[in-house]
Amino acid sequence: MLIDTHCHLDMLDLAPYNNDLHSAIDAAYHKGVRQLLTISVDLNKMDRVLSFTRRDGVYASCGVHPLQSEGLVTNESLLRQYCADPKVIAIGETGLDYFYEASEQAHDAQKVSFMHHLKAAGDLELPVIVHTRNAKADTLSLIKQYGNPNTAGVLHCFTEDYEMAKAALDENYLISISGIVTFKTAQDLKETVRKLPLDSLLVETDAPYLAPVPYRGKKNEPQYVSEVAQYVADLKGIRYEALLEATAANFHRVFTRANPQHQLQLSAV
Repeated sequence: MLIDTHCHLDMLDLAPYNNDLHSAIDAAYHKGVRQLLTISVDLNKMDRVLSFTRRDGVYASCGVHPLQSEGLVTNESLLRQYCADPKVIAIGETGLDYFYEASEQAHDAQKVSFMHHLKAAGDLELPVIVHTRNAKADTLSLIKQYGNPNTAGVLHCFTEDYEMAKAALDENYLISISGIVTFKTAQDLKETVRKLPLDSLLVETDAPYLAPVPYRGKKNEPQYVSEVAQYVADLKGIRYEALLEATAANFHRVFTRANPQHQLQLSAV
């Protein structure tokens, strides 16, 4: 089963689909995608994110991106409230981003928000979707201090080094690979993917961002996860179908609320 394990349906460019989200999802279906995880980055928009899960095979996460400075989490009440919905299968996108935020004050606010996400996820036995950039030591420290290794989560859109990936694996986390792996400049990431065990990997688009080759420079969308999966399969030297089987098994092992039997179907014409 091909799964786009990280996309933002509320941000897609729907102009090619006459502003019809279902047509964009149908395009993904025609490329073999059978489940989608649409990611929350702002709790003020959570109700809209949840509305997409009315379609079978579409699941949601609940969280606040670390660069969402005006809405960072300072308590866990809303996270817990939204996680009562059975179609919410993870907490996040959360984490630390020191690349775009240089101030210590901003870093401290991100760490508090990340801590609350980790604690809520651990208590609710849900996986955490982690964004990390230029914050290797603090990310790993907070995961170890506040995370629940039994439910763990995923480092999404991974671009860090093999040593960080290995440290995350030691905490039971998965590593998710986006279209960045297809870029010519991503030689270190390609080598990391070759080294990582197959049972540690997921594939994603992060749509509408980071479209893979040959669509680089265009708006990304869930259907392009097939290109990411094919590229990762080639790096690992395995059949495309074997990569899909492994990454789907990894996804359902960690995201236990996602039912493998509940898959996308074509929308009604």
